Amino acid sequence: MKQNNPLVSIIIPVYNGANFVREAIDSALAQTYENIEIIVVNDGSTDNTEEILKSYGNKITFYTKPNGGVSSALNYGIKKMKGKYFSWLSHDDLYAKNKVTTEVEYLVKHNLLNKKVIPYSDFALIDIKGKPITDVKFNHEYVNQRPELALLRGLINGNSLLIPKSAFNTYGGFDTKLKCTQDYEKWFEFTKTYTFVHVPKVLVKTRYHKGQVSNTSPLVPIEGNKLYLKLVKYYDDTAKKRIDGNVYSYYAHLAEFLKYSPYDKAYAYCLKKLETLPKEPITKDPYRVQVAQPQKQLYSKNKIVKFCQFIHREGFKNTLKRIAKKLKIIH
Repeated sequence: MKQNNPLVSIIIPVYNGANFVREAIDSALAQTYENIEIIVVNDGSTDNTEEILKSYGNKITFYTKPNGGVSSALNYGIKKMKGKYFSWLSHDDLYAKNKVTTEVEYLVKHNLLNKKVIPYSDFALIDIKGKPITDVKFNHEYVNQRPELALLRGLINGNSLLIPKSAFNTYGGFDTKLKCTQDYEKWFEFTKTYTFVHVPKVLVKTRYHKGQVSNTSPLVPIEGNKLYLKLVKYYDDTAKKRIDGNVYSYYAHLAEFLKYSPYDKAYAYCLKKLETLPKEPITKDPYRVQVAQPQKQLYSKNKIVKFCQFIHREGFKNTLKRIAKKLKIIH
């Protein structure tokens, strides 16, 4: 094995993912990086997931285990992997063709291969049908000068990471007791000796849909508050000043970030800190790059035709009256 061409293990945990898993596997197989192994862990699926996995023959390696949750499936894959690097792919998400190539080349170019660093990248959000919603991009120089922001601003898409196996050897696998924050809790552990570095490319497509744990589990605010309270309190004043210019700005930026999250206790903690601190000028926080969202078609052609027919039938004035009543402008 060449020094600049390490074996990368793509681990795909799946539970009842028949609707999406084929797309995920195909995106892994389409990687331009050749020195990879693809391991799919079927976490006790009751649909036809296993039948789909068998259809790939020796193109992938798959294991079936009793259902234990995503953490247990990832841990199972980590135990089986032979690669020097771990790359997680959720069964409903997709890799860009150059995902692994781009990250390995970035590590080689910056002399970071085999060092205690973990690259993460920009990513795209797609809907349940795979249509684009928006890209999520970060200010490369700004976030790499402040690696703590990767966690503090929630920049890390777990599927975008390329993690040295040595990190798991040191810190162990994912906590199977956690259902929502097992990933960020592990990334937080890694930061004790590993540095997260940003790769300025969109390398992952993350599917956003109602069935995701982050949208359904009542544990989201419980586990999330615990995690973010720990994160907020972790850094000393010297680190806070380096991250955000001054201590007051540190809590102000975090409060703004947490304001629209389910993590109400962490948000309240930041607000309370701001009340007790001497007020200082709030610095700029340009960690995220504004991206133009794709134009969405608000109405289908069929709906527009029906609306025009309605106007023709009812008359323009009557149509306006109906709309006004609908909007409660008139009674």
